[in-house]
Amino acid sequence: MRERSTSRGARRDREFEAFVAGAAGRLLQTATLLTAEPPDDNPGARRLLTGALARTYASWDRLRDEDPYDRTRRNLATRFARGTWSRYGALGRWRRDPGGVLAGLSPPERLVLVLRLYEGLAEEQTAALLGLSAERVRALCMRAATTVLRPPGGPARVAPVAGVSPS
Repeated sequence: MRERSTSRGARRDREFEAFVAGAAGRLLQTATLLTAEPPDDNPGARRLLTGALARTYASWDRLRDEDPYDRTRRNLATRFARGTWSRYGALGRWRRDPGGVLAGLSPPERLVLVLRLYEGLAEEQTAALLGLSAERVRALCMRAATTVLRPPGGPARVAPVAGVSPS
């Protein structure tokens, strides 16, 4: 009986390690976007991801047909929302860190924008995940995209086109 339990635990560990090896890079990028930290100096994103992975590992045996990436992404979003978003709501403001295009967004805007545009979740999925209405998610996403494309006090950002000089 003990051998079976040990081999099951070893198999579980191997499966989880394989999952982390394949998904950790993208999940770390998601966490880095959420925390608006620079990619080469992101301790907050690493802490956020470590907590999300720990929760996924704790429920690994109960995942069955559920996608572990989806579960980890949900844990990541939930941890970010509970930690940062709730403090934002209590304070009504956020600290703007220098650098990074997403640093000027509020935590709710950043979370919605990352889930919708980087992770590719549908509006309804994002709304269900965050416990918001689809209209609220749409409004947050549009406001965030507008902020990113038109920073306050500046002209709209235009991507340069190769071979075309600005007139």
